[in-house]
Amino acid sequence: MIGGLGGFASAMALPPGMREPVLVSSTDGVGTKIAIAMALGRYDTIGHDLVAMCADDLVCAGAEPLFFLDYVVMGHINPERVAEIVGSVADGCRLAGCSLIGGETAEHPGLIEPDEFDLAGFCVGVVERDRLLDGTAAKAGDTLVGIASSGLHSNGYSLVRRIVADARLDLGEGYADLVRRILGPDTTPEPQTAEATLGDVLLTPTRIYSKSILRLRERLDAAGAPLAGVAHVTGGGLFGNVPRAVSENLGVRLHPAAWPMPSVMRLMGALGGLSDEELRSTFNGGLGMVCVVPAAGVAAAISGLADEGLAAWQVGEVVIIDALEARYSES
Repeated sequence: MIGGLGGFASAMALPPGMREPVLVSSTDGVGTKIAIAMALGRYDTIGHDLVAMCADDLVCAGAEPLFFLDYVVMGHINPERVAEIVGSVADGCRLAGCSLIGGETAEHPGLIEPDEFDLAGFCVGVVERDRLLDGTAAKAGDTLVGIASSGLHSNGYSLVRRIVADARLDLGEGYADLVRRILGPDTTPEPQTAEATLGDVLLTPTRIYSKSILRLRERLDAAGAPLAGVAHVTGGGLFGNVPRAVSENLGVRLHPAAWPMPSVMRLMGALGGLSDEELRSTFNGGLGMVCVVPAAGVAAAISGLADEGLAAWQVGEVVIIDALEARYSES
């Protein structure tokens, strides 16, 4: 950063030594997941979701997140709540490797209820022009490597909230007991949810992948199998996002049996009457990121992600399509 606190705007220098830097930007919100945070009175993770929604979009273009600005609007300013929310944004920025250089906190009495709030953010990253990822590097026969999500992330919560309300679920109920009650006594939820409540699981923050994806790209460069594309799986699920990592004359074919779907999505499916295909097009289906990797780099990609603590699988391939075929298919 350039300068200190108190100005009307913030300044940030570009990293030194770049030949032809290109700025990449992304803006997003957290959506109705905020309602879960308000119901639980917990605001220490929602900022992670905000940063992830923006920073993980940037890295799909090959950009390193540089700086972030947030916008918090409340019906009535609660300083302690603001501090907790903005503190979680700052924590998210540390995980993403960018600076929180400014923001805005606004009070909208009469438009928003006193205890309600909304949250939005804006992130800028930088990449060398010849290192931009735009889908054109992908080619038929490349492999799709999917990286595990941390759960629902921040999409589909209008549906989640409707399902929870219609089923009259208690956010304080033990998650493992609920899963066994709905999905069957032999169902084993993820180990990290053993002591969690349903509310804890629904509020699990979106995984921030940006640093891991940038390190993965370096590893693949060293292996002589450059990363060819990245898709951040957000609204629209796998169907709406994975084809965006390849050019328009190419498609993607995924093999859903190649990776596990998180129990929370199966729970929503059972309670909401949703098929697995609908779950994969509404939520992330268990994959937060999908990378396009040359076949020669698959082993290095999966082992490198494992070193980052990220489970990853070979989940499909890039295919040639014609005008009559869909750009997304499953087998």
